[in-house]
Amino acid sequence: MGNSNPKLDQENENLVLGRNAVVELLKGPREVECVYICDDVPARGQPISRIVALAKEAKVPVKKVDAKKLDALSGGLNHQGVAALAAAFPYSTVEDILARADGEPPLIVIADSIEDPHNLGAIIRTAEAAGAHGLILPKRGSAGLTPIVGRTSAGAVEHLPVARVTNLVRTIDALKEKGVWVFGADMDGQQWEQTDLTGSIALVIGSEGFGISRLVKEHCDGILSLPMRGKVNSLNASVAAGILLYEAVRQRMHPKAKG
Repeated sequence: MGNSNPKLDQENENLVLGRNAVVELLKGPREVECVYICDDVPARGQPISRIVALAKEAKVPVKKVDAKKLDALSGGLNHQGVAALAAAFPYSTVEDILARADGEPPLIVIADSIEDPHNLGAIIRTAEAAGAHGLILPKRGSAGLTPIVGRTSAGAVEHLPVARVTNLVRTIDALKEKGVWVFGADMDGQQWEQTDLTGSIALVIGSEGFGISRLVKEHCDGILSLPMRGKVNSLNASVAAGILLYEAVRQRMHPKAKG
């Protein structure tokens, strides 16, 4: 018979793995119940002593465990000798994201049914690094803020507001009413580098297998295309997000540099 302990299953869902990710968790606003450490696991990244110090400063209990226990907790994923049990990742609202812009033109990413948690984590990491104000994803047909997403984001999920909405189309329409221009990434569209991305914008990144859904695409203000000069006719979702986000960053830093 398999393990059907609901408490253990819940803990695994809220487990943050890896030294850098645990450091960012302890520095962020989310509550942490405890930190697990195993000194005999060699790994690169933040030193164990720093993690212990941050945990003590935050009054978070630190539990020393052996490698076998940590392997079992992590479900076979790479933990680098450190794991933290946290509350579920909190979701923000679209209003929170807009308010975070605080006078700047909002820069938002909309993830349209990104199912791969590694891709979602990579998009969150890039969006946070590029200075985006938040990310929006649908409640259905999308990866959520799981431990794998948190680890792949290298802790960026602790700092970037993520809103989960029931209907992307309605959310896009509401953003447009607030003056946000919505651009989707797709093969059929205008040249990405010739589009003005300096204003209030949201970039829609489609799913790995099907791209942007038909209804979402119809409600976009414009479609941006990246040149495909090789034999492959599509890019990984997180790569496409990175290119478009940093084109927006380039234009915002150098307004006359468009095109």
